[in-house]
Amino acid sequence: MINGVPGHGSVVELAEVVRSGFVESRHFGLAVAIDPEGRQVFAAGEVEAVVLPRSTAKPLQAVGCIAAGAELDGEEAAIAAGSHTGEDRHVALVDRLLAAAGLDHGALQCPPDRPEDEPTRFRLIAEGIDPEKVRMNCSGKHAAMLRATVARGDDPAGYLDPGSPVQLAIAAEIERLTGSSTGIVTVDGCGAPLLGMSLAGLARAFGRLVTAPAGTAERRVADAMRQHPELVGGKGHQNSEVMRLLPGVLAKGGAEGVIAMAMPDGHAVAIKVIDGNPRATTALALRLLEKCGLEVSPATELIDLPVLGGGRPVGEIRSLV
Repeated sequence: MINGVPGHGSVVELAEVVRSGFVESRHFGLAVAIDPEGRQVFAAGEVEAVVLPRSTAKPLQAVGCIAAGAELDGEEAAIAAGSHTGEDRHVALVDRLLAAAGLDHGALQCPPDRPEDEPTRFRLIAEGIDPEKVRMNCSGKHAAMLRATVARGDDPAGYLDPGSPVQLAIAAEIERLTGSSTGIVTVDGCGAPLLGMSLAGLARAFGRLVTAPAGTAERRVADAMRQHPELVGGKGHQNSEVMRLLPGVLAKGGAEGVIAMAMPDGHAVAIKVIDGNPRATTALALRLLEKCGLEVSPATELIDLPVLGGGRPVGEIRSLV
């Protein structure tokens, strides 16, 4: 165990990278699993320590947008809660969200970016198209915030102000779903306000998303993500693949080694890797869900992670949870 990591308290070793029998790297962090009543059934490290959830918070922010007045269902809710890879169908949905609010790409205040989806990125480069805000993986979240802002009759230019009605509504929903308030407000990579929360609170929130009554904002977001996993990420994206291979499971990862998942019955897990490297997070989360009773064999390709040498497996990334 490593003690006294700034901002995180005590952390434990979660995974090791083994090459030809030699432990090449180690990943330390925090991990938690909760039951449907929100009780901890597994904890590694100080899981009540505050973390920045990054894009793992997007489903919670989407719930907040609905609470603030945005009409989001189905595909629109999924793109709002996701980190899309910038494919044309993703852009079309973001355009639809903006058009419903009487807005266009010019209203987005996320930074311009190239698509994560390689075929789309290479095509746009060949066509001489510069990075665009709408291709940025957070543009769905931003469009949902804009839609909620316009629905309230507020000035869309101020939609990222932490003190705006929409951001206050999002913060209130996050505090309700996590069951706590930290008072920590930062700025995410996309420019939107980002609330700090405990890792255990993040897991509790994901459990509440999947067990909320039908028709509620949180259940609408959870159902939309699971029904349209390709909109939460994209072709080959790990979040999308988890939900495709394990129907009913909710999955959302974020930057800096954060991920949360929930089973249909309300068991939920959350991971924070302290070094920020996400390569083991999906496998770790699935192993924790397995401890909670989930049959994970259909997703073996996401759990058994080979270490390559000369293009062939020479080791593995080994989960220690």
